[in-house]
Parts: sequence; structure tokens; C-alpha cells
Amino acid sequence: MQPRPRLKLRRPKFRLADSAQQIVGGFLLAGPFVVTEEVWTLAGSMSDLQGILTVTIVSLIGYAALYRADTKRDPDSEQQVAGIPIRFISLLVVSFGSVAILALVFDAPATFLGDELSTPVLVETTFKAISVGSVFSVVGAATADSVL
Repeated sequence: MQPRPRLKLRRPKFRLADSAQQIVGGFLLAGPFVVTEEVWTLAGSMSDLQGILTVTIVSLIGYAALYRADTKRDPDSEQQVAGIPIRFISLLVVSFGSVAILALVFDAPATFLGDELSTPVLVETTFKAISVGSVFSVVGAATADSVL
């Protein structure tokens, strides 16, 4: 009796369908945080260092979800750009991009920050709010990529 061949559960090739799955998950969890006044108030009180740390946390969560929680996926065997797996790059673009798109479509910066802020402060606070929303978006995007 011959042993059954092992099924390969994860494909190292990154496909457009993988990005589509990430987009669905990213938008799904990003929406509620974009339209929450508390997120925008929190972003307004964050320092630049806290904003950078939030971006770092999003990156760590994304990498851990793709390559540590899912032990069948190896970042070294995937397609890469400058030594970074394309799947991970896509995950970050989707995570931050979905929050940014929803924030702009819903006009969240003007709604929650008003017109009294200078343009640099408005941009900085919007970036911080996007980074806060991305903490949740990255979880949805990575989960959809891993599960679907």
C-alpha cells in the first residue's frame, strides 16, 4: 500500500486572489473604527512617537499573523521585493489603505477634526487615526488571507 501524497496547504506564489481576500478582511474590520469619534480624539492627543509605535505594532501584528501563527507559511519561500515578502507588503498596503480610503470617503477628518486645524496638523492627526484603525484592519486582512 502506497502512502498518500501530502497536500500542500499554502501556496508560496502570491496571487491577485490573495490581495482580494486581504481587501475584504481589511475593509470589514476598518469601517467601525473610521467613524468613531474616540479614535479621532485619541489620534489628536497622540505624540509622533506614539504614531510611529502604532505603525510598528500594525507591522508586527501583520507579520506574526501571516508567518508565526500560520506555521505552514514560510516568508523565505515566498516572492519578495527587496527581501520583503510581497504578501506582507500587500497586507500593510491593504491595512493602511482600507482605513485611509474609508476615512476620505466618509469625510472623517473634516467631520471629527473640523476646519480649525492647520493643514499639517490635520494631515498628522489623520495619519495617526489611520494607524489606530489599521491595528484592527490588519487583523481582518491577515485572517482573511490565512483562512480563505
